[in-house]
Amino acid sequence: MSRPNLPAEKNMNSLNSFFTAAGHKNTGITVWIFRARRKVCSLSRRAGVTGACGSSLRPGVFLLLLSFLAASSRGSERAPSQAAIAGTPRTRGAFPLSKFYDTPRPLPRGTPGQLIRSEEFEEYDLPEGVLALRMLYHSRSATDEDVAASGVLLYPDRTPPLGGWPVIAWAHDLNGVARRCAPSLARNLERGAFLSMYVGLGYAVVATDYTGLGTDFRNAYRDIASNARDVLYSIPAAHAAVPKLSSEWIAMGYGEGGLTVVGIAELGALGDPHYLGGIVISDVAGLEPADGASAGNASPLLLAYGIKTVFPDFAEREILTKDALALYPKLDQACALPASAEKVRPSSLLKPNWQKNRFVKQYLERNTIAAKPARGPLLVIASAANAQAPASTTAPVIARMCKQGDQVQFQTYANPDPGYVIGESVRDQIAWIEGRFAGRAAPSNCSGHD
Repeated sequence: MSRPNLPAEKNMNSLNSFFTAAGHKNTGITVWIFRARRKVCSLSRRAGVTGACGSSLRPGVFLLLLSFLAASSRGSERAPSQAAIAGTPRTRGAFPLSKFYDTPRPLPRGTPGQLIRSEEFEEYDLPEGVLALRMLYHSRSATDEDVAASGVLLYPDRTPPLGGWPVIAWAHDLNGVARRCAPSLARNLERGAFLSMYVGLGYAVVATDYTGLGTDFRNAYRDIASNARDVLYSIPAAHAAVPKLSSEWIAMGYGEGGLTVVGIAELGALGDPHYLGGIVISDVAGLEPADGASAGNASPLLLAYGIKTVFPDFAEREILTKDALALYPKLDQACALPASAEKVRPSSLLKPNWQKNRFVKQYLERNTIAAKPARGPLLVIASAANAQAPASTTAPVIARMCKQGDQVQFQTYANPDPGYVIGESVRDQIAWIEGRFAGRAAPSNCSGHD
């Protein structure tokens, strides 16, 4: 099949043609790049791609990213930032839940990945040349029930290559568990500028919301297998909505989405021969389940919420204190807890010996990384500073993955802020993705970790 034509430094004519078509004047590419770096830093921070101002980006990729960041940021400033749960990206503006996301109860039966409905949606703050289509499809819940999941498909507004647009399945990071926390309800899709960059490079991007974000079902917070299935089943749904997609695909996720990408590999991509591997953009210490009390006030509440989704017989009062139970119902109402919650100490939200609860143990065991082999190559990207922290689980996780024969390329970047790693690693992301779709052997540095 025809591969995406990626702009490169040695192919400046193609790059100039791209920007001419996009409405940008060519005023001396190299000089303009250095003048633009300050601007791209500002725009990228607004869009959540905070590492894009790094000098390591090659000019072609840098210019593409600047173009999409600028286009994506224009409309996003019209609405105030929506406060998010501690440690999550802030969503700039949001659309209300519409009837599109509603499904009857009980849900008419369907096979996993079956498309329920789709609609073109032109209101996102995305660059010209990026088409967006919302979709609703069948997935499976944490308790293996038929549920509906929502998501977005982004693809180029031009003639596809022979064989269709190669597909990137995007797994998003944490943004709460309420219905309105769905990325497809955000004007900027949370990471719309970053995802649009890949659309500009010739890929289609399928971005699930995860079950319960958008649709009226309970979300399986941080449950790796459940979220992984939502991503996996978004692929056939996207093909049904837009047939001009390639059968070949890779997965990519940031933050909590990194857990999902590993889960996809550990599910063996459900036997799909067209799955080519995944990219984990995450602080690798986050690949182990949180202890429930160390990641901010929201974490114990979200932990209890996730356990209840996976194990309906679990009673939240078994591990949550009176203070926590007063805040707990608010999780379903918004993507942020009240300001008063910030005054509550995390240690006061969990009862003593909460870790000994049998449902907690089962949930953490179920969500332990590298408990079983992963199929397909993985590129794991992280902050070197965090990876080397004394409490980091990075070394044990990577070592376990390598020991069981997983094909892992582990790369670290100097900046301690995981948000910067997204932009600083763009060059390596693109090279790795190109290699998978071109059929080249995937790199691995497991010999240094096993």
